[in-house]
Amino acid sequence: MRSPIHPGQAAHPRQAGFSMVEVLVAIVILSFGLLGMAGLQAASLQANRDARLQSIAVGLARELTEMMRGNKDIALLSTNNPYLGSFITSPLAPAAAGYCLGVGNSCATSSDVAASQLTDWLARVDAELPGARVTICTDAAPYDSSNLPRWACTGTTAAPIIVKIGWTRGSTRSASASLDEASRPSVVLFVTPGSSI
Repeated sequence: MRSPIHPGQAAHPRQAGFSMVEVLVAIVILSFGLLGMAGLQAASLQANRDARLQSIAVGLARELTEMMRGNKDIALLSTNNPYLGSFITSPLAPAAAGYCLGVGNSCATSSDVAASQLTDWLARVDAELPGARVTICTDAAPYDSSNLPRWACTGTTAAPIIVKIGWTRGSTRSASASLDEASRPSVVLFVTPGSSI
């Protein structure tokens, strides 16, 4: 026997809950949020890698400038200076490589010391920076008219010696421009005079 329906009661009670469409819309919105977070994470990792490589390159450039300041008799030469040159292809090595700084060896001249220092330094640059490129030259205008660093050197005798380092950078922006092949130097460091020079 059925119980009578009271005037304030509905004939069929409504079921509370979410419909399938509402659940699917919520999942789609959540998916877009997660995709955005994944993109931010990838960009963050790329920026962290770029900062680490920039720090390594600055440290290497400073190290070379200190070696040059310590070997001032050779570093100040305008001709036959073993420190100067453009090193583009891997493995990076000077034209006249030197290996007299190893244990049990001794360098006969300051030029031998410079060649050995540069050989060792270029090998470390090549190992630490992907697709590294190095130019060490006298340059009166290391920046172009847009105030961006450039690889070309003026070669002016009275100009300061400059260390320029670049490397291949990855990009998360687009697949067509996924690598920047060191089109411009990323580090430009002047060899400044000090107590040694």
